[in-house]
Amino acid sequence: MPSTSTKSEPEHAYKEMYSKSRRSALPPKTEAPDFTLRSTPDQWLSLSEFRGQPVVLAFYPADWSPVCGDQMALYNEMLKEFHDLGAELIGISVDGAWCHAAFARDRKLHFPLLADFEPKGDIARRYGVYRYKDGVSERALFVIDADGKVYWSFVSPVGVNPGEPMEFFLRWRICKTNKQCRQRWRPNDQPNVSQIAGP
Repeated sequence: MPSTSTKSEPEHAYKEMYSKSRRSALPPKTEAPDFTLRSTPDQWLSLSEFRGQPVVLAFYPADWSPVCGDQMALYNEMLKEFHDLGAELIGISVDGAWCHAAFARDRKLHFPLLADFEPKGDIARRYGVYRYKDGVSERALFVIDADGKVYWSFVSPVGVNPGEPMEFFLRWRICKTNKQCRQRWRPNDQPNVSQIAGP
């Protein structure tokens, strides 16, 4: 008997893959797992190198996808503000170092993209943001405080760019981990982002 379904199986599976998020990211106050990953084909970078300052880890599914390109471009525009708040920004995906190098050059990105390539997704797994079915990481953000602990984490649906108001909210979260910045922040500078949890 012919199928009565109006949607093809591949189309349904594709939409399902990008519509859900496991949302199992490491919670606040957890010790952030240290790691050392390739930042270029011949250079390595460790999280522990940034101990003493806030770090924003931006996990994303893959280079070259439209949403990831927009997301990384947004963070690149915010880079000076991150640095003004004393924070470092690091992107992480399961792509290899050569792929990252081409992507960063094409999009003119000025922050490191780390290759969570082999063992595939090992760091994403340790942070609780690996999509086992799809073989990529979630679109997830972590603010790591100066003591190396997760201060805040957020997982977005894979096909959605956090965008605004995430931009403002990230600045606020980073600022709360930095004493000098807290002293400059005005009391009414509070983001209204009800869907985002954190301390």
